[in-house]
Amino acid sequence: MTENRNISERSKRVARNTFMLYFRMLVLMLIGLVTSRVILRALGIENYGIYNAVAGVVVMFTLISNSISQAISRFITFELGKGGEKLRSIFNASIWVQTALSLLLIILVNTVGLWFLFNKMNIPEGRLSDAAIVMEMALLSLVVNLYSVPFNATIIAHEKMDAFAWLSILEAALKLTVALLIWLFPADGLILYAVLMAVVAIIVRFAYALYCRRHFEEARGRLKLPEAGIFRELAGFAGWNFLGSSSFVINTQGMNLLTNVFFGVGANAARGVAAQVESIVKQFATNFITAINPQITKSYASGDRDYCFTLVTKASRYTFLILLLFAVPFAFEADYLLELWLVNVPEHSADFVRLTIIGIMADVVFNPLLTLELAYGKIRNYYIATGIVAYLALPLSWALFRFTDAPVSSPYIVFAVTYLTVGIIRLIFVHRQMNFPVRAFIRELLLRCGAVCVIALSLTYAVNSLLGGSTSEVLRLICVLGTSCIAIAISSWFLVLTEGEKSFIIDRIQSLFKGKAL
Repeated sequence: MTENRNISERSKRVARNTFMLYFRMLVLMLIGLVTSRVILRALGIENYGIYNAVAGVVVMFTLISNSISQAISRFITFELGKGGEKLRSIFNASIWVQTALSLLLIILVNTVGLWFLFNKMNIPEGRLSDAAIVMEMALLSLVVNLYSVPFNATIIAHEKMDAFAWLSILEAALKLTVALLIWLFPADGLILYAVLMAVVAIIVRFAYALYCRRHFEEARGRLKLPEAGIFRELAGFAGWNFLGSSSFVINTQGMNLLTNVFFGVGANAARGVAAQVESIVKQFATNFITAINPQITKSYASGDRDYCFTLVTKASRYTFLILLLFAVPFAFEADYLLELWLVNVPEHSADFVRLTIIGIMADVVFNPLLTLELAYGKIRNYYIATGIVAYLALPLSWALFRFTDAPVSSPYIVFAVTYLTVGIIRLIFVHRQMNFPVRAFIRELLLRCGAVCVIALSLTYAVNSLLGGSTSEVLRLICVLGTSCIAIAISSWFLVLTEGEKSFIIDRIQSLFKGKAL
């Protein structure tokens, strides 16, 4: 499709929303780096490991809620694309669904979760009672966050990314305040940390609700019993979606529990560090996807297939390049970067971080295809196929630990291979169901972006090897970061970006120099 130099209003909206999300991300990243460092030093490796392990048990039970949350987001966005006549009914039904899920999760955590904690988990002697309190506080945080999902989905569906950004920054600032309070607290701060994190969840929940009730008609009024048809439609969609979302939660949190059982809380602390890096890196990658997802769903709902498919390919391409900005420096300087950040770095953290970024790339670059599949709506066969493959990651990791001398980092490799396979299956399905242009997708993502990856890795490796161990670590880090960024930027300009995208970037730069707003 020939690109027009004139930027459409839809493209401007995506650009504005992307700008707000990256502003949000930069603030969250700075706050998150400080928060993680303060919390690790205040709690200590043992308490930090206990919190991550026990909270992981609670997060395991979100495998049901995640599927419902994704269904709510899809239905609200799709309805906006069609005209929005049933928005109030969909929002109302989503609140009732989350209420039912909350009750179910309370029962599961207080039965199965507590049994697993007291009988299977590797918790240091004398800390089981503290761990049980942490579990209850993590459950409270989870239930409160469930009620935020319909409000969060409504803000994103309406593409009000400025509000989404400021509310997220509020949450991060509150978490930093919690970290500083723990730092100032002279005694063991594990329980206090868990309690204050629950308080943060409650404050943020009311902030989301207040904004939505003031700006969106569907979020106002009294809660009524859900319409049976919409309730069944939501439940049916979420039921099949459960196969995909549950596999991801089981794999990530299940591997956290496996690590605890086989290697103890020290390894959980290292996984906690890797999870913090994963969260930051994913923020970079998913900001553009979050900004563009509503447009993918709305354009498909309105019948504009060409624009929809273009957005999907563009989102995957940009996601790959953004992730590459992290993958290349961490491949060579993970140890020193973590040392600068945390000072006292848990063992295995650097290896975990390198491998988790590879896993993110294998998973996230195919996420726009999932958005397209959800917009299509007929997801039963898709989730059966991807679910079967995705569920293999956890038993394969268990088998490696149980029957071999596999290193503690093995699950990260299993995860990456599994989700790369899932991504290929996604591509096959969207092609068969919607005639998605696979050749163009492969050419843009694998060939062009793959060439950028090879160039960036080769040049950065050459600079890193040339400087060697005799050079100052700070100077070497600066050279590695500079080389990787410049190599990715220049090679992307010549190998990846289209003429229309180059024109857009040039126009934005000229506007900035002229003092115009984005």
